[in-house]
Amino acid sequence: MLKKLFLFFLVLFWLSQPATAQNVTPELVRADSAFDAGAYQLAYRQYKALLRQDAVASPRLLLRMAYVQEGLGHYPAALYYLSMALARQPRLSTWHKMADLARDQRLAGYPETWRQDLQLTFRRYYYFGLQALLLGAVVGGTLLLVRRRQVTRGWWVAYGLYLVLTAVYLNLLGTERAALVVRPRAALMAGPSAGAAWLTTAAAGDRLVVQGQQDTWYQVQWQGQEAYIRTQDLLLVE
Repeated sequence: MLKKLFLFFLVLFWLSQPATAQNVTPELVRADSAFDAGAYQLAYRQYKALLRQDAVASPRLLLRMAYVQEGLGHYPAALYYLSMALARQPRLSTWHKMADLARDQRLAGYPETWRQDLQLTFRRYYYFGLQALLLGAVVGGTLLLVRRRQVTRGWWVAYGLYLVLTAVYLNLLGTERAALVVRPRAALMAGPSAGAAWLTTAAAGDRLVVQGQQDTWYQVQWQGQEAYIRTQDLLLVE
């Protein structure tokens, strides 16, 4: 029983680890060499090929792709790669860069508030907190099993509540699905239909929070209210 419990938490601990690393391959070395030499467009093509092959692209690779696209004036593409880097490695510097870029281009969906900074800080240290909670669950469960004859029912109840809180913490991350508008003047509608009331148009690069999907429409949050946009007009940040 004790071995099974330890194995369960060990697997859960392993699954909680963020996957942000990328294997160093000859293709990546060549792309980095091209970037360092100032051949940015060549490096971008090579990075893009690597991104197609490896869904777990490193934040460093994505930031370099964003740098190239910003230099070319392709701001929606730069914001998309910055968003991908932020999803893999939450950093305030990345978000502030996105917000600055969005402000210059008059794009919506990039709030510069203390709440946003607090949320990103929490996401940055989320895995450290989760590791501590899982370690506490393993140690606590082990002690309770070893001394189960001396442990009162209250300790088991407390341990159960601890596991519930750990599960709640585990599900706090990933509740927001961000997406970027990829078409200029994309229509936001009041319902999932072309016949629904028109609300406004979104610019390429605007950031929306996706709440669900109905057929060919995404349900999104727009200025505190529910809106719908066609799936081909939006690109989810993976």
